[in-house]
Amino acid sequence: MGGWTQRASLLAGVALILAGCGAGSNLDWDLRPSGRFSTAAAAQQTTSARPQPDARGVISYPGYQVVVAGRGEQVGAIAQRLGLAPEALAAHNAIEPGTVMRGGELLVLPSRVGSAADAPGMITTTPLATTPPAGPEPLQHPVRRGETAFSIARLYNVTPRSLAEWNGLDGNMSVREGQILMIPVAQTAAAGAPLSATGVPMPAPVTQPETTTLPGEGSMTPVPPSATQPLPSTTPAPAGQAAAAATPAAPVADLSTQRTEGPRLAMPVQGRIIRAYARGRNDGIGIGAPVGTEVRAAAAGTVAAITQDTDQVPILVIRHENNLLTVYANIDDIRVARGDRITRGQPIATVRQGDPSFLHFEVREGFESVDPMPYLQ
Repeated sequence: MGGWTQRASLLAGVALILAGCGAGSNLDWDLRPSGRFSTAAAAQQTTSARPQPDARGVISYPGYQVVVAGRGEQVGAIAQRLGLAPEALAAHNAIEPGTVMRGGELLVLPSRVGSAADAPGMITTTPLATTPPAGPEPLQHPVRRGETAFSIARLYNVTPRSLAEWNGLDGNMSVREGQILMIPVAQTAAAGAPLSATGVPMPAPVTQPETTTLPGEGSMTPVPPSATQPLPSTTPAPAGQAAAAATPAAPVADLSTQRTEGPRLAMPVQGRIIRAYARGRNDGIGIGAPVGTEVRAAAAGTVAAITQDTDQVPILVIRHENNLLTVYANIDDIRVARGDRITRGQPIATVRQGDPSFLHFEVREGFESVDPMPYLQ
């Protein structure tokens, strides 16, 4: 159960991004609901663009260097043209030497290489100036088991879009265990202007020109209102009018005689709760159930996504009305597809093998995780 404990705590990033996908929604890369309160545009302004590489594709920082792969380049070929051992470059990035890279994808170099002017076959008539990239050196994050690009972006308070652009991630935002990601750096305000809460430079304060005022030539003291206008009348209203203005309170309904509704969500599997909800540590509950037990939809809705974490453990998300999401993980034998309309209680998967075997179940209101138990009781 220990391995799943870490994985469950990282499912938050997956469900967060799914809160912005689906029919009728515009994906907000700032992980906030779409619509009038979307802050995606402001969030994209808070990080700067990735610096341009040199002629070899290398970006140099004081503490390390990275290389931007060309489309279709193999890891081993990149290492050889930079004068590095293919095995060393591959091992440093948790990848095989024969792996074919995507254009724009990053590899962190295990050791520093010389400037572009020092590369074999390069002929120049003037020395190349070495200009370090503007801005601070980006942090590096080695991807750990169970992490996703979305959970990493949330960890560093950057948008998934900027994380993808800086690291050349694919359209599925795929990351691998041991991969080293560069964390986008904040955009520097022009001329040292302070940043607002949204990361946008604040306007400079307006300063008034200094003037010298001679004694007796300052602004005149304003006349008190009481000197030019009569004071308002303080005559109290007649008692009869005050009584008429009072409105009797509406009678309170007797809720004890009203019939209460059943639980909003159905239990996806029947079993004992073996791990309780703890926001930030376990954004759902663990329901113990035998391997192969049918997992059923907690309510009617639409399959928003079916994805996997870095351990290839399936994650299924269903979108319900009123911007509610349910997340099902640690499952196998998925019986639905993305976009399918689902009915309450419909079998959607089975419980995956584990020690112990259980279903990880989450409920999210928009992008915020909530305790599932009030919905199930």
